[in-house]
Amino acid sequence: MASAKKGDWVQVQNIVLPAGQRAPQVPEDTQACDLKLWVKGIAQSDAEMGEEVEIKTVNGRMAKGVLCDVNPRYIHDYGEFQPELLQVELQLKEILFGGEK
Repeated sequence: MASAKKGDWVQVQNIVLPAGQRAPQVPEDTQACDLKLWVKGIAQSDAEMGEEVEIKTVNGRMAKGVLCDVNPRYIHDYGEFQPELLQVELQLKEILFGGEK
């Protein structure tokens, strides 16, 4: 199990709203899930994975949370492939350009 040392770049997690306490207008499947918050920053003390640790963000804000990653990566994408969007793209090309180009 990984651990963090004071001064390490880490990510912590907090549960903002537990399942069942979400806003009434959100869908049922969403209501069944915790609303989670992840924050990255510099560990202010040593901690083991799963332990609470205080961090200092790059903006200088102090936050506490459960240690969930050490040296977290930045990962940006648009999620999994959605076959429906491919059909929309093909239909749009047909409408705008009269077919595939």
